Amino acid sequence: MKNLFLAITVLASMTACKNDKTSTSEVVEEVKEVIADESAMEMNYPDAMSAVFNAHGGMDNWNKMNNLCFEMEGRGGVETHTTSLKDRKAKIEAKDWTIGYDGADVWLLQNQEEAYKGNARFYHNLMFYFYAMPFIVGDDGIQYEAVPPTELDGVLYPGIKISYNAGVGDSPDDEYIVYYDDATKQMTWLGYTVTYRSQEKSDKWSFIKYADWQEVNGLVLPKKLTWYNVEEGKPTTERNDMLFTKVTSTETVLAPAVFVKPAQAVVVEK
Repeated sequence: MKNLFLAITVLASMTACKNDKTSTSEVVEEVKEVIADESAMEMNYPDAMSAVFNAHGGMDNWNKMNNLCFEMEGRGGVETHTTSLKDRKAKIEAKDWTIGYDGADVWLLQNQEEAYKGNARFYHNLMFYFYAMPFIVGDDGIQYEAVPPTELDGVLYPGIKISYNAGVGDSPDDEYIVYYDDATKQMTWLGYTVTYRSQEKSDKWSFIKYADWQEVNGLVLPKKLTWYNVEEGKPTTERNDMLFTKVTSTETVLAPAVFVKPAQAVVVEK
């Protein structure tokens, strides 16, 4: 769905989302791409997955949106995350550094030497993926499998396992399990594996609890994510919380200039 282009005229902001409401530097950009097969827009999800999407505002509403932005407290202070939803271009701005993805390369700009300590390529879309659940698992190239109900933190939850077709993304061997409330159908837990560094399939599961939601332009998105310690493949005690503020998601198409690599930035290799 994110690869389709509509024949529409859009208002493209020349700045990142944090300035979206007040910016006057906007340009009108005409996008005139013909959709050869309109039926290609229809995605067939398992009934359980569709019910979870609907409990969070629905895929139709999600697919109308062209950007998602939020702030969160990272290791180096407040970070502003901006993502262009259709092409997944991204920018993360912090006090001492900026990470961007322009559609081809991940780049890193450091205001002072060694300001950013992590792996910028791994991080450039990491928090977006966790935050945009469950909608992120509505992308192309995904396989769904029902898993037996699982007891997590004393409650039994039905689950849907998500895996990726070969060649999808930087880590196609990553796996997710969306656990949802059987009554409300809202997502409650995310189980996930990480294969980016090793490039090998992993059986080590991590867990995030999604228990605090907010409505953003018709979408039900998290206010807080809670990571848990894990023993014998199950979450046990809370490890840390992450709060998300100034969340926006709109139909405004952000201009490519938002994500262009600055001259002083360096390309981060795989």
